[in-house]
Amino acid sequence: MTDTTDRNRTQGADSDTDTPVQTRKSTRRGGGAPGTRGRTTIADGVVEKIAGLAARDVLGVHAMGSGLSRTFGAVRDRVPGGSKAVTRGVKAEVGEVQTALDLEIVVDYGVSIADVARDVRENVVAAVERMTGLEVVEVNIAVSDVKLPDEEDEEPEPRIQ
Repeated sequence: MTDTTDRNRTQGADSDTDTPVQTRKSTRRGGGAPGTRGRTTIADGVVEKIAGLAARDVLGVHAMGSGLSRTFGAVRDRVPGGSKAVTRGVKAEVGEVQTALDLEIVVDYGVSIADVARDVRENVVAAVERMTGLEVVEVNIAVSDVKLPDEEDEEPEPRIQ
């Protein structure tokens, strides 16, 4: 007489017997789903870029940063190979699961500063949380200037040569 284990090894998949097949219990290695193994860190500069771009998308935001940082930025932008500083006027403090942001903006004359600030907060929070998964605990906004209609831009458009 053969025991159940021997019979299960020799029977094909189409066997009509009701004998259960014994299986080896598998053990998981690595502790959890592959997507949860390890740690992801996000640099302050990454959050600053996301926040800077999101703030610039808001209608009524003319520029980012104080007058002095915009002047230095305009000089830096003219250097061949240089790129526009998207982090100008943005400071982020990034922890493991949360971030806090400080933004310095210049608004266009005639817009409601309160409305622009609210819209900037909403846009920045949505973009940073969606892209990083971090909780944005606060977005502090300092309005450093108002762009008047007759003022020239400190950052002229680059000329095509």
